[in-house]
Amino acid sequence: MLKLSERLYSLRKERKLIQENTAKELGISLKTYCRYEAGEREPNASVLVRMADFYGVTADYLLGRTEERT
Repeated sequence: MLKLSERLYSLRKERKLIQENTAKELGISLKTYCRYEAGEREPNASVLVRMADFYGVTADYLLGRTEERT
């Protein structure tokens, strides 16, 4: 899911966050979050929802199904 990794990276950079703090806020390991951003791994549904809530966007936006954030 290239779009997901791109959007996670962009949203994190927009908010001037580091991967370590983002992973902690999401309740996942740093290594796991890094793999999501690198496109090496895909989150399950519950993690995807937490990411969308954390960044204030829809899951559809994260997945690249829409350009509308909310």
